[in-house]
Amino acid sequence: MIRFRFLVMLALMVFGLNACYYDNVEYLYPDGGDCDTTNISYSTDVWPIINSSCTGCHSGAAPSGNVSLENYNQIKISAENGGLLGTIRHENGWSPMPKGGSKLPECDILKIEAWQNSGYPNN
Repeated sequence: MIRFRFLVMLALMVFGLNACYYDNVEYLYPDGGDCDTTNISYSTDVWPIINSSCTGCHSGAAPSGNVSLENYNQIKISAENGGLLGTIRHENGWSPMPKGGSKLPECDILKIEAWQNSGYPNN
């Protein structure tokens, strides 16, 4: 009887420890968790994401894919035609960006989407 209890306790411990494996924010909250998408500003939220993740390839005299994202007007055009969100979400029909890299953090994507849904304010 003692061995049976020991085996049951051991099994519960093994299952309990395995349950902790997915205690990671990305697994628990794939939609961004505590990502604040209220009062999104182009200058403080959107531009820093684009500048750090996109302008390395999408700027200058010969931007990659002939898509320049150096300023508000260029970014707005890409957002209006669906390309900005399509590429960073890795949707079918769009070339996934960043090219050869990991998808942007979900919170960054949600911020860009919130900016787009609010009518692309230049603030």
